[in-house]
Amino acid sequence: MKVEEIALYRVKLPLTVPYHVSYRVYEDFEPIIAEIRTGDGRTGWGEGHISPGHTFESVDGGWDYCKAHAETLLGETAAAAKAAMIKAAPRSPVAASALIAALEMAEGNAHLDLAAPVSLPLLTPFHATDHADIPAEVDRRVAEGFRTLKVKVGKDWEEDVARVRCVQQAANGRAVIRLDANRGFDRDDGCRFAAALDPKGIELFEQPCDSKAWDDNAAVAAVSAVPVMLDESIYGMADIERAAEIEGIGFIKLKLKKIGGIDMLADALHRIRALGMQPVLGDGVSSEICCWMEACVARSTVDNAGEFNGFLKPDARLFANPIEFADGHMRMPAGFVPKIDRDALAAHTVDTARFRETVRT
Repeated sequence: MKVEEIALYRVKLPLTVPYHVSYRVYEDFEPIIAEIRTGDGRTGWGEGHISPGHTFESVDGGWDYCKAHAETLLGETAAAAKAAMIKAAPRSPVAASALIAALEMAEGNAHLDLAAPVSLPLLTPFHATDHADIPAEVDRRVAEGFRTLKVKVGKDWEEDVARVRCVQQAANGRAVIRLDANRGFDRDDGCRFAAALDPKGIELFEQPCDSKAWDDNAAVAAVSAVPVMLDESIYGMADIERAAEIEGIGFIKLKLKKIGGIDMLADALHRIRALGMQPVLGDGVSSEICCWMEACVARSTVDNAGEFNGFLKPDARLFANPIEFADGHMRMPAGFVPKIDRDALAAHTVDTARFRETVRT
C-alpha cells in the first residue's frame, strides 16, 4: 500500500458567531486539509488547524511545510511515510498532524472503526460577560442539553471571580464549569484568582499562565481551590510526565493536532490516567475531520465532556453526511464513515497543491 497521490487544501471556514479566547477573536477557521490516496484505492483525510498565538507555527509556514513534505512521501508505503512524518513533526507539529492522520485513516486505523453507535457529551463555550445576561445564557445552554460550560477568564482576575460566581449561581448544580485562562494570567494574578474561587460546581481551571512558564503554572496549581489543567504546555509524552510531578495538576488536555497521530493520541490519553490525572480531549477550533477523529478516540479513553466541538462553529460542514448533534451530544451510528462534500470543500478552499507519483518505465 504505497502513497500514490496527495492533495492539500488551504481552507477558510467563516464562523456563525465570533469565538473569543483571551489572546484573539476567531472570525473563521483556517485549517490545512490533507487528502492521501494509496495505490490500492484507499483514501485518508487529515486536518491541521494552526492557531496563531496558540502555537509557534504560522499558517503560511505550515502550508509550506506540508507542501515540502508531501512530495517526499510519494511512492513510500503508508507505514514508512507515517514514520518519516513523525520524525519530522517537531518542526511543525500541527501541520504534520494533517499528513499523519490522513495516512492513518488510509491505513484503516482501528480507532476509526465504529462497531457500535456513539453518543458523547460536549461542552459549550459560554459567551455572556455582562452579569445581567448570564442567567439567560445558562438557561439556554442547559435547555440545549449541555451539562458543561466553558467560561473564559484571564484578563481582570477580580472581575473574572465575580463573573464566575454569577455563572455558578445561575447554574445551581445543573451544569459544571470549566474555567480557561488561555495563558492570560501572570503568576500573581493567576494565584489570586485561583485562590479566590469557590470550588462548588467548578470542574477545573485550565492553563493559567504562559505555556513555557512551568513554574508559574505550578505556583497557581499549588494554591488553586480547584484542580488545574494544562493544555498549551503539553506537546507530547515528556510534557505529560513532567506535569504529573506537579502538585495540583489534576487534568491534562490533549488535541490530536498537537500530539501528532491517532495512535499516539490514544497512548497519551491512557498514560495520563496511569499517572493519576484525568484526560480531557478535544479541539474547539477544528472542523469536522479532526473532531470526528478525536471523538472516535474519546469513546474508549475519556469519560468527561468532549471539547471536540469545533465542527459546530463554522457556517458550513465539510461532510456530506454531517455528524449529528442533539441534546448536547455528538452522535454517530455504528459503522459511520465520513464522506467529504467536495463541493463544500471547493467552495471554502483558498489554495490547493497536488502531488502525484510519476510512474517510471
